[in-house]
Amino acid sequence: MELLIAIMVGVLVAASVYLMLARNVLRFLFGLILISNAANLIIFASGRLTPESPPLIPAGADAPVELVANALPQALVLTAIVIGFGLFAFALTLVYRTYQNLGTLNSDEMRLAEPEETGK
Repeated sequence: MELLIAIMVGVLVAASVYLMLARNVLRFLFGLILISNAANLIIFASGRLTPESPPLIPAGADAPVELVANALPQALVLTAIVIGFGLFAFALTLVYRTYQNLGTLNSDEMRLAEPEETGK
């Protein structure tokens, strides 16, 4: 199972780098979301992908009796998903407003503060 997750993370990172190298700001945003999902999968896989029991301690014991899954990476990934969704919604709103104001999503055409290049 870990090998499948590792391959999937590799595909997600490759696709996100491809999207982030585009000049289109919307594609960059989708690449950013893909790379955050790849990072979430890496963190999730670090907590063991086993069908073990939940990390509950039976009454009268000081530690779990059998092998258990690690709950900390699961909590971190859940938090990262919520924060990532908020970031995506905010960035998507910024991209939409940028498109409304400038009429383009091409990052090379968004150079308002830079002087235009004269012919070489």
